[in-house]
Amino acid sequence: MCDHCVIESVKSRMLSRRSFFAGMAATAATAAVAAAPAPAAAQTVAASGKPFDLTHELHPDFPTFFGTQQFWMDQKFNWAEHKFNLFELRVNEHTGTHMDAPLHFSENGMSVAEIPVESLVVPLAVVDIRAKAAESADAQVTPDDLKAWMSANGPLPKGCCVAMNSGWDAHVATEKYRNVDAEGKVMHFPGFHLEAAQMLIEDGNAVGIAVDTLSLDFGMSPDFATHYGWLPTGRWGIECIANLAALPAAGATLVVGAPKHRGGTGGPSRVLAIA
Repeated sequence: MCDHCVIESVKSRMLSRRSFFAGMAATAATAAVAAAPAPAAAQTVAASGKPFDLTHELHPDFPTFFGTQQFWMDQKFNWAEHKFNLFELRVNEHTGTHMDAPLHFSENGMSVAEIPVESLVVPLAVVDIRAKAAESADAQVTPDDLKAWMSANGPLPKGCCVAMNSGWDAHVATEKYRNVDAEGKVMHFPGFHLEAAQMLIEDGNAVGIAVDTLSLDFGMSPDFATHYGWLPTGRWGIECIANLAALPAAGATLVVGAPKHRGGTGGPSRVLAIA
């Protein structure tokens, strides 16, 4: 159907809907007197805990690893002219709060569409390194940090995601999020040390790791060692996660609304937690 036909069809439907809703108004008002029960999904969430949004709002100026724009919105239809709104999007897969699929750093690993759904709703372990990160932007999650978490909370839950809370999400609207040196070459922000990733692989309980910075590796990494060590094992990562400080160290459930485009190496995701 041509664009003009779509627009005329929308206008026609709007006129017919106005008549329809006018005729239904009295019945709807009467029915609304009795409060309807909460939807089943809402009841389930309420019974399980409070939902938290761990996702930054994505926009064209969102900071990126390479420092250049990676998200574009082109409005094709608008309300004033067409009586509906529609944007065409163009986006780099690794922009905003997003997933790294195994394929991102391996020759033939799972694409984002191939990640089993049971690996996207998982227990969450939050490792707090805010004190270290406040002292040094080059702080990393180390095996000692993981041991401290397990000493306080017990073994890592089977099939969990281990998330780094460095407090870096507070800098997302400033230059400190990328934190490039004076020469404009090297970034400085926290990440996972390769040895911590290796410890999690050997432990066998984690299916994912997450960071509140631009990379699983710390900013000054010269070789993406953690990416290359972690993702080819069939595990995933989340970068630019937000709001981890609102969650307990243990006990929350992570829900990753990952994209599902065929052959994708990752993509912007709506990430939630229930705690």
